[in-house]
Amino acid sequence: MTATVADAPVADARRVSVARGYRFELVKLVSQWRIRLLVLACWIAPALFVAAVSQQSSLPVDTLFGRWMHATGWAGPLVTLGFAGTWALPLVTSVVAGDVFASEDRLGTWRHLLVAVRSPRRIFAAKALSSLTVILLLVAGLAGSSAVGGLVAVGDQPLVGLDGHLLTPGEAAGKVLLAWVCVLAPTLALAAVGLLGSVALGRSPMGLLLPALVALAMQLAQMLPLPVAVRLALPGYAFIAWNGLFTGPAQLGPLLIGIGVSLLWAVTATALAYLLFVRRDFTNPTEDGSGRRAVTVAVLPLVGLLAVTAGVVAAGTPATGSGIAREKVERSVATAFAHLYRLQTEQLHRPDVTEAQLKATATCNKGGGKLAAEGPGNDWRCVVSWHLPDVEAAGTAIYQLDVTPDGRFVADGDGPKEVNGYFLVRTPTGDAPNPLWQFDGNVELLHSTKG
Repeated sequence: MTATVADAPVADARRVSVARGYRFELVKLVSQWRIRLLVLACWIAPALFVAAVSQQSSLPVDTLFGRWMHATGWAGPLVTLGFAGTWALPLVTSVVAGDVFASEDRLGTWRHLLVAVRSPRRIFAAKALSSLTVILLLVAGLAGSSAVGGLVAVGDQPLVGLDGHLLTPGEAAGKVLLAWVCVLAPTLALAAVGLLGSVALGRSPMGLLLPALVALAMQLAQMLPLPVAVRLALPGYAFIAWNGLFTGPAQLGPLLIGIGVSLLWAVTATALAYLLFVRRDFTNPTEDGSGRRAVTVAVLPLVGLLAVTAGVVAAGTPATGSGIAREKVERSVATAFAHLYRLQTEQLHRPDVTEAQLKATATCNKGGGKLAAEGPGNDWRCVVSWHLPDVEAAGTAIYQLDVTPDGRFVADGDGPKEVNGYFLVRTPTGDAPNPLWQFDGNVELLHSTKG
């Protein structure tokens, strides 16, 4: 008994602090070849991709801001952001956070680590912080590399927003940076799910795949005609909602809800992983997670969280159904047309007009007027009308719209060809398609703000 008491100060003196454990875990992560490959890929590949695509004759017009990659270097990081939210960031969180605990189970090194650190709580903190650091490093590489590639290949030019208004290079830079910052919230949510899977499932490969599978499930859900409350309650919605930053005024409601939901998932999943980890019986070498424990402690609480957040969003927001209604589509199309008409006027060296002078309005229907004018679909048709100073007759233009369940739409000009047909116009960066031929827009799923 006396020897144990005498040895206690020695044991306390040899305890490994969280900071020291964090440095040790960070070195372990960075020393892995797959992490090094990820770092190189995230810091080099986006710049090469953006620079190469920006010089091609065909652009990824099916991707948000893809049609503007010839015009400005700030479109490249936004195209990369859309790809990252769908594929790159789920992969990153799976490789880093989804394996940070399971690797110890595969190697059988838990007992050695516990002898050195003497605290499961400090081990958990060190591993969680080190994985977070690596993930932030990879996200910074994706954002910085794609921005450099775009600016070097195309230049620091103004960016056309999703409602057609022109953003100065400084405004575009600020919004691009803010968009990348906003997607950190759903990235943290996936990372927390990865930590939870790594703890709950042990050496099972399902723990490594869990963040990617969750991300895939959320992407499939976003493609379905879900009620807007359920859509906003999914932790991955912030991967989409950043596009609201590029309208005037910014559509911040869905974005803020998406960020809040993502952070709530990040905190909840991390707390569940922590509780599982500190309660684990490390004296039993065969215990490395079980399916029953994963369901009862991991899956069910997150499903309950989804139900609660969907209920709170439904009660706290005015939107019902899909959130896509005729008046919202008409307002978005008319606003984007007015802004782009002014851009076309400038490019064709015609007398300038203002949005107030144009008085652009849109009349839209769905399915040729045979269907209720609400919800997503590729059967929307809009007729835009506008006025020019000293011209008595109103101008009209027809657009076919493809509206996706998340509110994004692509407007395709259907005449007259002198207004919204395909022809090239001379711009400071070279010849470009008529800006009124095809354009992207965004319908706010919550209350649309009149701009």
